[in-house]
Amino acid sequence: MSDTALAPVVLAEADWTDRERRHVERAETFLGPHQLRAGRGEAHPVWDFLFTYYSLRPRRLRRWHPGYGVALQGGAAEAFLARSGYHRRGSAVTVGEDLLRARLDTVTFIAGLLGATAARPARLNCFGLHEWAMVYRADDVRHGQVPLRLGSSGTDAVVESTPLRCSHFDAYRFFTEPAAPRNAEPLTRDSQIATEQPGCVHANMDLYKWCYKLGPLVPSELLMDCLDLAADARMLDMRASPYDLAAYGVSPIAIENPSGRAEYVRSQETLAKRAAPLRATLLGWCGELIEAADG
Repeated sequence: MSDTALAPVVLAEADWTDRERRHVERAETFLGPHQLRAGRGEAHPVWDFLFTYYSLRPRRLRRWHPGYGVALQGGAAEAFLARSGYHRRGSAVTVGEDLLRARLDTVTFIAGLLGATAARPARLNCFGLHEWAMVYRADDVRHGQVPLRLGSSGTDAVVESTPLRCSHFDAYRFFTEPAAPRNAEPLTRDSQIATEQPGCVHANMDLYKWCYKLGPLVPSELLMDCLDLAADARMLDMRASPYDLAAYGVSPIAIENPSGRAEYVRSQETLAKRAAPLRATLLGWCGELIEAADG
């Protein structure tokens, strides 16, 4: 985002409709497999998470937004006036200042979290054990239709032999009651900004969440970039989990072994490097949104 909040960019109809078309095609490609499974009534322990926990709605994902400070020209832009947050500015249509002011607290929180996360060094020593801590000494597991690779006792033994170093509250809050005290530190919602770090798979996955919470204020191209990252992070998350996902064509990363932990760290580091520029871009948008609201 380059001064768009203070000096709006005006897009001709041919330019923005081309961006809109490319976004819809990209969204449809992502949504296709999920909708085929949904039509057959098939659950998927890896991919359904992106549509349930993150409350992704296909209809919302298909909608293209240019971002705050971008005005759309042409008759086709009239359709945006039926969407929440848009208004007419002269002969063009744009996201209104009222929406920015209504979301300013959210923008400010996200900016603070992203900035604090980016300022810390990446920690790559958790080995994805959060999923193991979520089933530790539990009678019921989150994915009941999927067996545990090592069985209950074998899974518990891994948790008891390996330190838990989770830094992400929204993973930690699903730990079983016996697992939570084993974490290196207790985590709370209030301490989230003080504990999130850029090596965390879930913190990088959440870049998608922060984009869709900002909605029309940020461009849909950035949303899709973060969703692609979240999908790859989710796959790593579940490959390193205690679940046996062979029936779904998912090969495990056996983090109970030194070679598996090394593989996980390499993959975790690759994701962190991909996430860094996306985090910086989203943080830049938040900064300019705050500046525009102050102005």
